[in-house]
Amino acid sequence: MPQLAKGGKWVFGWTIVGPQHEIRIPPEAYLEYGFQAGETVLLLRSSRSSGGFIIGRSETLAQAKTNLSQRAFCQAVIGEMGQVVLPSEVDVKPGDQLLVARGSGMGLSFLKYGRIYEEALKHPEIEVFRL
Repeated sequence: MPQLAKGGKWVFGWTIVGPQHEIRIPPEAYLEYGFQAGETVLLLRSSRSSGGFIIGRSETLAQAKTNLSQRAFCQAVIGEMGQVVLPSEVDVKPGDQLLVARGSGMGLSFLKYGRIYEEALKHPEIEVFRL
């Protein structure tokens, strides 16, 4: 997992939104965040500066200092191969490239733009994940 800059964000890779609004969670992130096939996960909006969303396990988000599960705007189910079909509430379209970054430990970040995203574009070694 590359770190974009000294002291900067760690990223798992890029994921490309598929034709049915599906994404693949990079295997390393899937393990680190403890996702399970068939599990219903919560989606939270990411910051305004990076767009995108955060995927988190209900149990993990409920344990946060401030109950983050109350900030969820929709749910999705993890598939057998680490894929997630994103509900229509998620503002993405087929072909969008999302940067998968280590979040706070509460959830996995999928970034659409911003400073971190722009820095990642300069790193051709970052792996791309598709279904």
